Amino acid sequence: MRSLPLGPALVAEAIGTFTLVFAGCGAIAVGTLGPTGVAAAFGLAIMTMIYALGHVSGAHFNPAVTAAFAVGRHFPAGRVLPYWAAQISGAVAAAALLRVTLGDVPLGVTHPAGTDGQALIFEVTLTFFLMLVIVAVATDTRAVGQAAAIAIGGTVALGALVGGPISGASLNPARSLGPALVSGDLAGLWIYLAGPPIGAIAAALVYGYLRPTATEDR
Repeated sequence: MRSLPLGPALVAEAIGTFTLVFAGCGAIAVGTLGPTGVAAAFGLAIMTMIYALGHVSGAHFNPAVTAAFAVGRHFPAGRVLPYWAAQISGAVAAAALLRVTLGDVPLGVTHPAGTDGQALIFEVTLTFFLMLVIVAVATDTRAVGQAAAIAIGGTVALGALVGGPISGASLNPARSLGPALVSGDLAGLWIYLAGPPIGAIAAALVYGYLRPTATEDR
């Protein structure tokens, strides 16, 4: 587990999460791209920031990912809260900039389209898939790591396409918290604070089981 310098890592996490919210929620606020364009914006934002900043901070850009890496012992527990603070700060700053520049437009606040239970299940499940990809390409030397950013960005876009109509496909507490705080709309926020960490931690634990099994079979 390589320790990256904390100061630059926190700045990178704030910038990466800022980019995710500014690009993805900005695509929603503009209102002309449609669901496919919004999904592409979120996926491309993650992909480009992983390439740009992954070597600086590990490119979490998501409190659920940070928590899951810590539970899986791939990340120091003492850095979890600073990373969360940086990610949330970046998300709030991006939502605030969208509000200042675009005015009173929808900022991409995530709400369940159906029941709270349906939205929670989708958030848990889709974040499980996302974290499974992340932990595989980021921690397992047997995985094809050169295309990690493409794989992770593609999974984010896929989640947005599938889960967008049901839960808003946040998969990221910071992504939901930033627009919610700036908009003053906290309805259903608990779903997006609870669901992604549950799914991400479950994926880290499952891959921890799969890793030694695959090694023994090789």
